[in-house]
Amino acid sequence: MDSLSRIGLIIPSSNRLAEPQFHKYAPPGVGAHVTRLRMTGKWHKPFNEIKDAIAEAAAALSDTNPGVIVFNCTANSMEGGLQGEARVREVVQKASGCPAITTGQAIVEALKLLRLKKLVLISPYIAATNRHEIQFLGEAGFEVIHDLGLGLSGGDDYINVTPQRWQEIAIQNARSEADGYFLSCTNTTMIEVIEELERDLKKPVVTSNQAALWAALTRLHVSGPIAGLGSLFKSPSASLSIR
Repeated sequence: MDSLSRIGLIIPSSNRLAEPQFHKYAPPGVGAHVTRLRMTGKWHKPFNEIKDAIAEAAAALSDTNPGVIVFNCTANSMEGGLQGEARVREVVQKASGCPAITTGQAIVEALKLLRLKKLVLISPYIAATNRHEIQFLGEAGFEVIHDLGLGLSGGDDYINVTPQRWQEIAIQNARSEADGYFLSCTNTTMIEVIEELERDLKKPVVTSNQAALWAALTRLHVSGPIAGLGSLFKSPSASLSIR
């Protein structure tokens, strides 16, 4: 397996679902290698206080010689707005010498590819985190017309929400005027019901790990549909403008 077939992931230390989901859905021949960083919950700090730890994690991950590194935490990559997201990406790329993306960047690119403008946002987060994400999405040109945060306390609670429960929640919060649905957080089971939700809602659905995997594969020049991952993996990536 050469470097073009490897994805590096920087994930929160408490995240138990991103790694197995990348292994499950990545095409044959594409590996995912993980470095963990204490950056959520009681470990959360402002960017300036955690940037050295991000750089250290990225440098260590570069030893696997990945073709791309993903800073894979939705809330942390969005909370500083577009400028903050760019700073995270810059730190990762400079420390690792590898192409770098963030979950926030991946979501913006996925929403643009699917031509979505008006969104319903659903997350396990508290209201303040949803507000940060709404602001980030607004800066990027999207309008969140309705949002729901479950107000859960952390990763242990996030992972216990079943795929079927996420499906029920999304359907209960359907809005006819929405172009699509964004289900946020990399430490959830949302990815498992993307196609069921698209069938029920008749609109595209984007989730954090789905978008991150798609953006990473795009940079590795790996394309094609992946079973279970919905409209995003059925759309031609040729129209994507990568910044």
